[in-house]
Amino acid sequence: MTAREPLPVLAACGLAFEAALAAGPGVVAVCGPGPWRLAERLDALLDGRRDTRSALRHAERLNESLLARAAVQTAAQLAAHAAGETEDRPACDGPAWAGILSFGCAGALDPGLAPGTCILATGVQTADGFLCADAAWLRGLARRLPQAVHGELAGIDAPLTSARDKAGLWRASGACAVDMESHAAARIARRHGLPFAACRVVLDPAWRSVPPCALAGMRPDGGSAPWLLLRALAAAPAELGPLCVLACDAWRARRALARVRARFGKRLAAP
Repeated sequence: MTAREPLPVLAACGLAFEAALAAGPGVVAVCGPGPWRLAERLDALLDGRRDTRSALRHAERLNESLLARAAVQTAAQLAAHAAGETEDRPACDGPAWAGILSFGCAGALDPGLAPGTCILATGVQTADGFLCADAAWLRGLARRLPQAVHGELAGIDAPLTSARDKAGLWRASGACAVDMESHAAARIARRHGLPFAACRVVLDPAWRSVPPCALAGMRPDGGSAPWLLLRALAAAPAELGPLCVLACDAWRARRALARVRARFGKRLAAP
């Protein structure tokens, strides 16, 4: 019996820069943005797990160049694992993935959380109920990030941008932060019997509203479209100040997320 390569991890992200940070040896980053795109792309990979190479080719078509680059980085590990399955037992015995980690930024609901704060989720609140994070994976992440905040995430299907709405959701749910991908990733993980964990860094604090022009500058693939942002800003010049503040918050969050990723190492500390 030949030794197997460790199973790779799926990183569920909302924005292109998050996926670019997450991708690496043993990690395939899948980018939404939003729950519906993310769920479709995760399912495409997971439903193709009997034929790993076919799944990767399908992923390239779905997520274009970003996922294609991530897939290439992990193709050697996946091929080695698939070969081990062929020699030792049928490919349907067991998963081809170690688990799904929701990785990226979030909006704070707890007013005490500043931009750049790292949150390790104990679980995610969804419309279907509360979905717990994998305990072993959470412990491994916590060992690498002892200063991280532990708490629940609230999963939503549309952006939550106003400070008033954030305050209302905090009172109603008790969750410390909110994002649009973690609940989709948690549902997919449960459906496929895979471990799930979530690590999110606060971008916009609870007391600050997100200017509408910032959302106008987002592309469907999770990247940014500066020309759309400028057009929206020209129509609402009063949003320039809040946009500059948001840009500073995003800079802090991005730097913090890069530090977090470096601490996780290969395979995102998966058990």
